[in-house]
Amino acid sequence: MIGLTKKLRSIGHHVVDAVWRTGYAARFFFLILLYSGTSFQRFRLTVKELFSSGVMSLIIILVAGMFVGMVLGLQGYETLKRYGSESALGSLVALSLVRELGPVLAALLFASRAGSAMTAEIGLMKATEQISAMEMMAINPIARVVGPRFWAGVISMPLLSALFSAMGVFGGYVVGVVLIGVDQGSFWSQMQAAVDFQHDILNGVIKSVVFGVAVTAIALFEGYDAPPTAEGVSGATTRTVVQSSLAILILDFMLTAFMFQGD
Repeated sequence: MIGLTKKLRSIGHHVVDAVWRTGYAARFFFLILLYSGTSFQRFRLTVKELFSSGVMSLIIILVAGMFVGMVLGLQGYETLKRYGSESALGSLVALSLVRELGPVLAALLFASRAGSAMTAEIGLMKATEQISAMEMMAINPIARVVGPRFWAGVISMPLLSALFSAMGVFGGYVVGVVLIGVDQGSFWSQMQAAVDFQHDILNGVIKSVVFGVAVTAIALFEGYDAPPTAEGVSGATTRTVVQSSLAILILDFMLTAFMFQGD
C-alpha cells in the first residue's frame, strides 16, 4: 500500500511538473512575441545572431544537401530504370527534396548545430548570472538576449532549407547526368514540369518556417529554464536536440496530412 502511494505521488508530481512547464513555455513564447518590437529596434543584434545561427550552419547544410541529392540520384535511377523512366530522375529528386527531405533534414541539422548552441549559450549566461545582472540593471533579457536569437532562427531556417534543396538537386544532377549519363534536357524539363510553385515549393517554405519557430522556441526555452549548473546546462542541451527532433517529425506529419487534404 505504501509503495502504491509513492508511485501515485510520483506520477502526480510528474504531471504537475509537465503542466507547469507547458504553461511556463507558453508564457515564455508570448513574451518573445510581445517584445519582438524591441528586438527589431536593435536589428544589429538580430543580424549578429543571423550570422551565428545561419551563416555558421552553411557548411553542414550544403555538404549534407549535396550528398543527400547524390544518394537520391543513385537510388532513384536504379528504381526508375526498372520501369524505363530514367528521364523522370530530375522530377523525383526535386520533388523529394522540395516537399519533404529539404525542410525536414535541414531542420534536424539546424536543431543539432544552432539549436544546441543557443541552449548552451543562454544556459551558461544564466549559470554565470549574466541574466540576473541584466534584470538588476533594468534590462529585459528576453528583449535583449532571447528575441534576436528567436527571429534569427526563424529567418535563417527557410533560407537554409532552400539552400539544402538546391544543393540536393545539384547533387542529383551530378550523379544522374554527369556520372550515369541521363539526358540533361530530359532531367531539367521533367523537373520544371513536375514541380509546382504553390503545391510543392510554397508548402516546403511553410514547413521550414514552422520548423524554424518550433526549433528556436524549444532551444531558447530550454536554455532559459536550465538549472544554473554544468549538469543542468548539459541536460538542457540534450533535451533541446531530442525535443526539437521529435517536434520536427510530428509537425511534418501533421503539416503533410493537412496539405494533402487541401489538395
